[in-house]
Amino acid sequence: MGEISLGNEAIIEERWAESRTNRTWLPKILAALNIGDFIAIAVSIIIAHLVSFGFRDANVVLRFDTEWNYIATGFVIGALWWVAVGLSSSRNVRYLGQGSDEYRLVFKSTLYFFAAIAIFSYLTKVDFARSYILLTLPLGIFFLLLERWLLRQILVSWRKRGRALTRVMVVSDDTSGAHLYDTLSGAQLSGLSPVAFYFPGFPAGTVIPGYDQPVLGYSTDSRAIVEACRENNIHAVAVSSGHRLTPKELRALGWDLAAAHIKLIMAPATTDIAGPRLHTQPLNGVPLIHVSTPRMEGFAAFLKRAIDILASGLGLIMLSPLLLVVGLIVKLDGGPIFFLQERVGYRGRPFHMIKFRSMVTNAEELKKELMSQNEGNGVLFKMANDPRITKIGRFIRKYSIDELPQLWNVFIGDMSLVGPRPPLTSEVAQYEEDAYRRLLVKPGITGLWQVSGRSNLSWEESIRLDLYYVENWSVVGDFVILFRTVKAVFAKDGAY
Repeated sequence: MGEISLGNEAIIEERWAESRTNRTWLPKILAALNIGDFIAIAVSIIIAHLVSFGFRDANVVLRFDTEWNYIATGFVIGALWWVAVGLSSSRNVRYLGQGSDEYRLVFKSTLYFFAAIAIFSYLTKVDFARSYILLTLPLGIFFLLLERWLLRQILVSWRKRGRALTRVMVVSDDTSGAHLYDTLSGAQLSGLSPVAFYFPGFPAGTVIPGYDQPVLGYSTDSRAIVEACRENNIHAVAVSSGHRLTPKELRALGWDLAAAHIKLIMAPATTDIAGPRLHTQPLNGVPLIHVSTPRMEGFAAFLKRAIDILASGLGLIMLSPLLLVVGLIVKLDGGPIFFLQERVGYRGRPFHMIKFRSMVTNAEELKKELMSQNEGNGVLFKMANDPRITKIGRFIRKYSIDELPQLWNVFIGDMSLVGPRPPLTSEVAQYEEDAYRRLLVKPGITGLWQVSGRSNLSWEESIRLDLYYVENWSVVGDFVILFRTVKAVFAKDGAY
């Protein structure tokens, strides 16, 4: 340990003292997950039983003219269901707090379990009451997801207060280490909290300018790295590019960390690539990561367009009373009902985006006088208290009602429900080369930009989110964004 420079010992001691008992949250949240899943499943089965049979006795008809009471059947189904949810890894700590993987695993394991019941019933001729099974399945999914959401709110509130965090040591060089540190710090809800660096193979005294986190060592010896973790209460080691460890040393590090019950996280240099695009192929002991290219073509593209037509068509029909009322109010305010604006769409094709008019009729002329007061992100013009917005306009903007006529743009194919923000021609003229990739898919009424801060985003962050969508889009991902949009609209954060 002679090579390890502890740097600022006061910082280390302070951070260690604050978090030395952080891991006590893990047994608590795991116990809450187990108990919560049990209660959700039990409530689902009890409700299905009462609806199907009331308070009277009922029996399942088994083979050889034997019967089994549905109460006992419920216990067996509930126990096996609870085990199936656990076997799906949905209670694994790395899925807790953010993302959709936890919900997906719960949903998937429940569907598979009931599929197994159906197969078992068919093969053994066991005649389960259809109403009992058909009620238990949706009720179970609802209560399980609700319970997981409630527990997530508790865990998120802990993490926002600096609790329930996994202390991470970043093993890398200074450049890649800084990038990984910023990435982890910007996603605190994941539970991964970077608290130190380790630079194997670098000269003693190497630091990252602008970061006050200590550098715990420079040795390439895996035992020295593990010892640094033990002395500083490190729960996980994140290895990024530039770590200067040979394959043999990295393998030894993995073994030693596993023996010490410290997690190893490998952070490849690839960025902004979603999990479904990554495929691992072991080759002579080396895990090769294949990155597939998302293409908006074939069946997936057909399905996306079919959903757009169906959803926008139904939306226009169901929302027609609201559209009519809003249109009349806007008309009474003076001027036209709709505001047509030329935007740039798929592969640079211009189209006219339709919105309810929310500004005075001479808004474009007034914009020139207000450019000096622009509060947007540079390329986009935004003002929190834009004097051009009418009274009704301010209300319909707050709840995104002004954008509902864009359902017509979706229906005729100019836009999609989900996609990058539709840019103005003047904005496209200022694009750098990378930003043009936003035009490889149709613009959307909503997108990652809508659910990630809207007007509060910087221009660079807006571009990054749109490019991430272009590179990683999927039908399932579109549904996730649509659900998040509802929350973003009612939160009204960044809407002006």
